[in-house]
Amino acid sequence: MDIFQPFKTTLMKKTFLVAVLTLIGTAAMAQSGSGFGVKAGLSYNKNGDLISSVGDGGSDIVEGAEGKTGYHFGFWGKLDFPKIYLRPELVYSKTKSSYDVDGDSQDYDVSKLDLPVLLGYKLIGPLHIFAGPAFQYTLNNDLGDIEVEDVENDFTVGLNAGVGVNLGKLGLDVRYERGFSENEAEIIGESVTDISGRVDSRPSQIIFALSLKL
Repeated sequence: MDIFQPFKTTLMKKTFLVAVLTLIGTAAMAQSGSGFGVKAGLSYNKNGDLISSVGDGGSDIVEGAEGKTGYHFGFWGKLDFPKIYLRPELVYSKTKSSYDVDGDSQDYDVSKLDLPVLLGYKLIGPLHIFAGPAFQYTLNNDLGDIEVEDVENDFTVGLNAGVGVNLGKLGLDVRYERGFSENEAEIIGESVTDISGRVDSRPSQIIFALSLKL
């Protein structure tokens, strides 16, 4: 009987744990530090309510959006400090929602430039959390084959908050984005039998992103 077996087992467990933590720390350091890179990802998003009516005397019909998948790509920079970091991003985003308009399904596409300015906090190893304002400029909005005007405000502000992990030069994060205020676009009806109204372009979305440090 090996009287040293319990000691050997404990030593092996500690050695394995130290090796794993060292490996994680080395991978995390690869994307730590100040720098810049590129990013891209997918989102599940939906816009605000669509309020429509037919003709001048028609009653308002409120339709909630059905969420669909969107995408984004862009650039990021990072100023790194011991426990926190500042990370501005410049991102092109495409969001998509679907509405039931007079029995027809219409997709509402919104293209915009986003400038999130994120303040992050490093929790442990490669894990970090972040939050900050997202300054948004709407480039285009389109509602299927229905004519809509430009949004009320081209420039709006939203909120980003999420959690991420660094793995070598790669970073993965998931975040929630929400616009602070409504930003509507008018639906144009050319005749009394056409649908008119307004649609809220403000997005609410869950965003999944992959970033690469250059």
